[in-house]
Amino acid sequence: MAVLAPERADAAPGPRPPARRWAPPRRRRDTTPPLPGDARLSWILTAVLGVATLAVRLWGINYPKDRLFDEAYYPPEAHELLTWGFEYNRGYSFIVHPPLGKWLIAAGEQLFGYDSFGWRFPSAVAGTVAVVVLVRLARRLTGSTFLGLVAGLLLALDGLSFTLSRIGLLDVFVQVFVLSAVACLVVDRDRVRARVRAMGVPARIGPRGWRIAAGFLFGCACAVKWSGVWFLAFFAILSLFWDRAAWREHDVPSPTRTTIRRGLPGAVWALGAVPVLTYLASFTGWFLGETSQGKAWAQQNADTAFPWIPDALRSLWHEHAQWLEFHNGLSSPHPWESGPWSWLVNGRPILLWNPQGLTDSAGDQVIRYILMVGTPTLWFAFAPALLWLGWRLVARRDPSSVPVAVGIAAGWLTWFLNPERTMFIFYMAPALPFFVLAVVLALQDVLGRRHPDPLRRQIGLGAVCLYVALVAATFVFFHPVLTGSPLSHSEWLLRMWFPSWF
Repeated sequence: MAVLAPERADAAPGPRPPARRWAPPRRRRDTTPPLPGDARLSWILTAVLGVATLAVRLWGINYPKDRLFDEAYYPPEAHELLTWGFEYNRGYSFIVHPPLGKWLIAAGEQLFGYDSFGWRFPSAVAGTVAVVVLVRLARRLTGSTFLGLVAGLLLALDGLSFTLSRIGLLDVFVQVFVLSAVACLVVDRDRVRARVRAMGVPARIGPRGWRIAAGFLFGCACAVKWSGVWFLAFFAILSLFWDRAAWREHDVPSPTRTTIRRGLPGAVWALGAVPVLTYLASFTGWFLGETSQGKAWAQQNADTAFPWIPDALRSLWHEHAQWLEFHNGLSSPHPWESGPWSWLVNGRPILLWNPQGLTDSAGDQVIRYILMVGTPTLWFAFAPALLWLGWRLVARRDPSSVPVAVGIAAGWLTWFLNPERTMFIFYMAPALPFFVLAVVLALQDVLGRRHPDPLRRQIGLGAVCLYVALVAATFVFFHPVLTGSPLSHSEWLLRMWFPSWF
């Protein structure tokens, strides 16, 4: 009988072929953009931008010599750290933040003296480092040195970042530590993918120094302000998803199980133990001090739970409980408070300095106004860029948008969890670079990613350069009210765009 379907005919008996070792039959396309091949030039341009940023921030940073806003707390506490190794100020209950940020301020006081330049210099350095790190992170996410420089330049030209880099507050340190930690995790992601691609089989990835560095930096962020813990939690989870994606792209069987077995133990150490140890290390001065605030609580309350835990750790835990109670119950009205929704549009910036009764040689009124306000032409693009970011995530499943969205969620959306709390616009500082990245990703589409039409590319490049020039011109226009330069009343009014800015 003729065989009508020869493909179904029984094969002739014979020896069974040997079982094949695992090999990826089909690799999913890696949509992460490759790095450009201009490593040396990119570092030179980044360094030039960094030097310019530091110079602009340091110019006139010692004015005014008086303490501005919360400088009433942090520089004095930093000086106490230099004197005793811990905050000695027990006259009031405003020691409610970990000490690392104050230690950084203390470094400036040690180098330059206990004055306005000394306690503001570390902020200028931190703000400059944030610009440099953002250049490198944006370059890696977009595959473009040009767009990386655009991201750094936009952050350097932002009014809120500028003023925050010229005042002795803590949030600029949270910003630079968080941003640096995320940059390390993105490098770790790319290194893991390269190792998986090179191995071809699901073997051990090996040491992951970049992830350990990220854990250390996240721990530093938490040791400045507790708001850093949201970034640690969100990006620790994202790092595991990146591991799973690396195995899945190469068709490793059961990528979830592989990630749990080969990625989770290292993640627990790098993004769990290392941040905790780093955080505790920031309290070294508190542990060594005999009269540190709350140090004797465990000895005075010996009947508390967990008596087998060392007294110092129980006392520190009690201090943290008091800090948590303070932060959760902080709802007293403040004339410059604002909510997270208003942050996107500069709804309520913060007046840092406005001395009264100043006149010029002709007897006319002179206004010196230092307003912590974001550059409007940049900040007004945040909401549209956020919507565009969502479109890239949903429609394109764009991998470059994922860490940006996670950073915004960790640094902005989490503030909606306690809407009754008294909040200020500079709380957005750690999330600000991620909003800038969202704008840069939108500009990437304006530029036309690798568009074959030269005319289309030139039009997009012109539009991007025009927008950056507009942001730069706006920053220059607002510079007098960011630095307290003397203005006439009419010149000052030109810069007060909204009634909430008064």
